[in-house]
Amino acid sequence: MEASNNKSQAEKKNSLRHPKWSKLARREELMAWRLLLPVIIILVAIAFYPLGQVFYTSLTDRVFASGRETQFVGLDNYRRLLSVNIMQLQPVTDEDTGVVLVNPETGETLYERPIDVLPRQPIRYREYTQFRLLGNRYVVGATDPSFIEAITNTVSFTVVSVFLELVLGLAIALVVNSKFRFRGGMRAAMLVPWAVITVVSARMWEWMLAPSRIGMFNALLDSLGIIHSPIAFLASGTYQLPAMIAVDVWKTTPFMALILLAGLQTMDEDLFEAAEIDGAGKIRQFFAITLPLLKPAIAVALIFRTLDALRVFDIFQVMLGSATYSMASYNYFQLIGNRAMGLASAIGVVIFVIIFGFAVSYIKMLGVDEE
Repeated sequence: MEASNNKSQAEKKNSLRHPKWSKLARREELMAWRLLLPVIIILVAIAFYPLGQVFYTSLTDRVFASGRETQFVGLDNYRRLLSVNIMQLQPVTDEDTGVVLVNPETGETLYERPIDVLPRQPIRYREYTQFRLLGNRYVVGATDPSFIEAITNTVSFTVVSVFLELVLGLAIALVVNSKFRFRGGMRAAMLVPWAVITVVSARMWEWMLAPSRIGMFNALLDSLGIIHSPIAFLASGTYQLPAMIAVDVWKTTPFMALILLAGLQTMDEDLFEAAEIDGAGKIRQFFAITLPLLKPAIAVALIFRTLDALRVFDIFQVMLGSATYSMASYNYFQLIGNRAMGLASAIGVVIFVIIFGFAVSYIKMLGVDEE
């Protein structure tokens, strides 16, 4: 029996090698390339060519809307954006006695000024932040502290907001996927925040976060006795980023829930019925069946939301302006405010690389490429 099966498979392979079949295969392959050619041309024209132009412009000192000649500067724009230096600060001592000086008001040790420690040539470094390690004090200098802060703000905003949106979106998707009365109305209602234009929602939250008792949150906290004076949420460095995260989570959690709901709808109910017959509870079914089958949908949702979060511009620009930058709003500032098109292109390339890294990480961690 096994020999006859091997013989039939060998005859099938030989038939596929027949000139008639080879000619047909070549014709089908040629037809496939002909059908794909328009798509490839359009993709090159509207995607790869502009992307290549951005990469090239990032290597120049081009100034937007200027008649000056553009010079090729290589990686200078990237050095200006990403160069970081860490220097140790030495305690200030009395010149005569050598005793370490302290602040008479706070009692803290006085250290030399960062501006006297950070290098100025060939590129000037400015203070970004300071930290302590093993009893020593260090200063972190950067050639462009605003962009380093923009990267920190954007990555922190992305990680926290996308995590919260995933958890809340999954919970909402599980609820609206179950059978209950008015389920259709619930599904429509959950999309309302996502349907609101981002600029409109940013203005709504700006009013609710107003630094007086006319702001909803200040009024609520005051009525509960938690605060005695209004909090300037959008003017305080402590609350700015959490406020941006809250706005984004409120608006885009429905989008995450919608994608996860689509994944839940494709699951076969027989699997859950069989698991229930075998004695598996709801929690066991969730971790053994739902989550593994939902991994492709989770990967798609994470990639889409992370891509949007890393490119966040509107809520930062509308609510914070130039007080605190995201990478995209800093890109806008350099292109429109300073007309530094080469530097802005370099910022765009950095954003692209970070997004690409996140996307690849998601695919590898979730194992979507193996399914």
